[in-house]
Amino acid sequence: MKYLISLFAFIVLTGCTNSNEFSRDKISLAGEWSFAIDSLDRGIEEEWYSVSLSDKVILPGSMAENGKGEEVSLTTKWTGDIIDRSYFTDKKYEKYRQPGNIKIPFWLKPVKYYKGTAWYQKEIDIPEEWSGKQVTLFLEQCHWESTVFVNGKKAGTMNSLATPHEYDITHLIERGKNRLSILIDNRIVIPVGVNSHSISDHTQSNWNGIAGELSLNAKPEVSVSQIRIYPDIVEKKAKVIVSIDNNTGAPFEGKLEMFSENSDPEHAVRLRKKVIPFSVSTEDAEIVVEYPMGRNPELWSEFNPVLYKLSVTLKGSDGKTIDTSEEDFGMREFKAVGSRFEINGIPVFLRGTTECCIFPLTGYPPSDIESWEKVLKTVRDYGMNHVRFHSYCPPEAAFKAADRLGIYFHIECSSWANQGSTIGDGGPLDRYIYDEGDRIIREYGNHPSFCMLAYGNEPSGRNHREYLGKLQTYWKAIDNRRAYTSGAGWPIIPENDYHLVSDPRIQHWGEGLKSIINSSPPQTMFDFRDFVSKYTVPVVSHEIGQWCVYPDFKEIEKYTGALKPTNFEIFRETLVENGMGDQADDFLMASGKLQVLCYKADIEAALRTSGFGGFQILQLHDFPGQGTALVGILNPFFESKGYVTPEEFRMFCNETVPLARLKKMTWTGGETFEAMIEVTHFGPAAIHDARILCQIKNNAGKILQEETMTMDEIKIGNNILGVFARDLDKVEHAEKLKLEVSIAGTSFRNEWDLWVYPATLNIDAGKVIVTDNHEIAEKSLGEGKSVILLTYGKVSDKGGAKVAIGFSSIFWNTAWTGNQPPHTLGILCDPEHPLFNIFPTESHSNWQWWDPVAHSQAMILDGFPTELKPLIQPIDTWFENRKLALAFEAKCSNGNLMVCSINMSDSLDQRPVTKQLLSSMLKYMNSESFDPQINIDFKKLKETIF
Repeated sequence: MKYLISLFAFIVLTGCTNSNEFSRDKISLAGEWSFAIDSLDRGIEEEWYSVSLSDKVILPGSMAENGKGEEVSLTTKWTGDIIDRSYFTDKKYEKYRQPGNIKIPFWLKPVKYYKGTAWYQKEIDIPEEWSGKQVTLFLEQCHWESTVFVNGKKAGTMNSLATPHEYDITHLIERGKNRLSILIDNRIVIPVGVNSHSISDHTQSNWNGIAGELSLNAKPEVSVSQIRIYPDIVEKKAKVIVSIDNNTGAPFEGKLEMFSENSDPEHAVRLRKKVIPFSVSTEDAEIVVEYPMGRNPELWSEFNPVLYKLSVTLKGSDGKTIDTSEEDFGMREFKAVGSRFEINGIPVFLRGTTECCIFPLTGYPPSDIESWEKVLKTVRDYGMNHVRFHSYCPPEAAFKAADRLGIYFHIECSSWANQGSTIGDGGPLDRYIYDEGDRIIREYGNHPSFCMLAYGNEPSGRNHREYLGKLQTYWKAIDNRRAYTSGAGWPIIPENDYHLVSDPRIQHWGEGLKSIINSSPPQTMFDFRDFVSKYTVPVVSHEIGQWCVYPDFKEIEKYTGALKPTNFEIFRETLVENGMGDQADDFLMASGKLQVLCYKADIEAALRTSGFGGFQILQLHDFPGQGTALVGILNPFFESKGYVTPEEFRMFCNETVPLARLKKMTWTGGETFEAMIEVTHFGPAAIHDARILCQIKNNAGKILQEETMTMDEIKIGNNILGVFARDLDKVEHAEKLKLEVSIAGTSFRNEWDLWVYPATLNIDAGKVIVTDNHEIAEKSLGEGKSVILLTYGKVSDKGGAKVAIGFSSIFWNTAWTGNQPPHTLGILCDPEHPLFNIFPTESHSNWQWWDPVAHSQAMILDGFPTELKPLIQPIDTWFENRKLALAFEAKCSNGNLMVCSINMSDSLDQRPVTKQLLSSMLKYMNSESFDPQINIDFKKLKETIF
């Protein structure tokens, strides 16, 4: 047993010391190891741990990185559900199923693949000076289960996916040469769920190997084994629990010397040392100390990520140093208070992204701080303060980087118990989650960035609610340093410190074209207060966004490591085969602009919601699995794709964001434009004597109207300022405007595109024949006339009617959602084309395109000449890469033809945008500019479209 020693009355306060004596030693095991694949599981029975292995690998690393394993084939036994199995049956993938040309569309392809057991072996030399010390083997990242043998004797087995595997091998080693053999099994040893990002091929890959630090460590027989630090910002102290290992077999008397100093270079403070005499019996012990942090300790937060380092020196009764240990921590209190989180008593709004263990070069997460600082600095650059780790826990380097940068972490216990796995039903996973949680809390609990913990993602099981309630009760009893919730996505249960649910977002799984963004004309009035007001704890929205962008094929060359983007290779090849290879970059940029617009709508709705806890987008960077989900404004390497800058994204995703509630985004003459101006502010303190500048500018940047609103104090939370209005009496032509709201003296600003259209607009067809009758169109073309053929409602299924068009970008992807609408990624057009002379537009979808797109049908032009370019082109899902059009022009028979599948007939007086587009189209067709160059046959048109 462990003895708990309370020594508050024993404590001696002294001045600081500067002892730098250390008695611990370390030998790195990085480098060449002997190796053998054990695909038939014969190694244990045949005692491979006692014979020399002939093959070689380099560790740290994986089998794939070392070129070991099997070639990927159609019979590869993957780890992860393949929901869309069309790859194995569809004719379009046939050539990618051939030996020598295996390319897979559903996730990244490893250069080699292996699932089973493999042996890693190394001769280790134990120095003479390690005699009498405790020797441990440290394996930072094992995937997955490790079994260790030393000199032919078994040291044990471990299977944590979240924490290092550490073995005490003191009694198995000898001075001099020793044989260390490690068996790694990357099969599903515990049913955590095959889609869990801790093990799945969807993201990191189900690799076999050992990564991170590999070392032998020697420490004294009496040593400091662990330091746990519980900050108390109210009492300005920290409770410190020091665990002492006593392996001498005899009683021990000594003392601990303890002091702390902070990391603030401008206000460096070393606190007074404490000396704690103690004695222990033959057993291990825990010593509890209350350590005063001074009159004004620095408090850790996103705004002030100051750390303290606690140094503990263990001395014997003779005063000689026996052992020294250090631990970083932060003085902070993160908790749920009502419907908000608070950090040190200051309200927090979580602005988060999800990280799903996506590291394509290695196939596993890095263990160095610099790599994680790159990731987390990028997260911060895009205005976020929070990262959720989906069904996995990162290595310690991630926590250290987050501690330094002030990022709040939500961690999960390595499981997604769904689709073939359950919790709460008495299976081995139930015990594993408890054990994994214990390991995570023990290993990473001192990190101030470790603010939230959940079992994992989207659980299933008949008894999962009861199980997760008991789990949280257990966690809260053993460690109060963070907030806890049941699972990501669900369930809502009374034990939750916060609810992490998908209800408050603008597009739900399976919602298709019935979502807020697709079913109703654009506006910014809505929020989620009706939902969040039901609960007395913070609500965080789960996996919002999931808005897709077209693949960036320039990214392919970046995959120089263990995983290859054969999915991208397939998509690029089919694009070229369909005659659009030269449009790839245009598709990327146009769909990217729409993707950002959709994320802006999602995030601003969350920010408008009073009493909301925060959001987690899915996600800031692309997700390479589940059929390929290109949901990131960044690629998997956390690099920009070029269509939005961090500064642009921070306009609507930041600690302080000006907001405008707008009833609509398109206006007509005679109306009064109104915007309810708000500011959502979650900075370190209130903003005093604030001046908020509201401006309407035209497309040339000229200010048409401005007003300054003042507030004595912008408080932390949601602030309503007032109404900014403008009469729209003199609207003579269609025009794009911009509403800009900024806070004087700060970098906080936001903007919204608006459009105004004339109240009355006469449609003059001129010499153009406007018809939806293809017989009239064919006759008129034969007579040499110009014709608009309106095909809305008449397009056949094969002609494009089954392509579901919505305003938004694709949600997650079409392959993995049962072909959920929309199937397109917005539109592409040339704003300089004379078709748009009196219809203001960019090259991509913006809010003014909502009405035309929402009342349209796609036309498939795959059977027409390659040179035929759509004038208004929906960007198809990358799984199909069909050439789509809402409008195209061609020479036909003796006349000039415009084919348009936008509804330009019904209720145009209530649809000013589409009416303006029709007017612009007719003006173009009545001009000399209307001179199509590509010839098509009208019979072919009828066969293809109708």
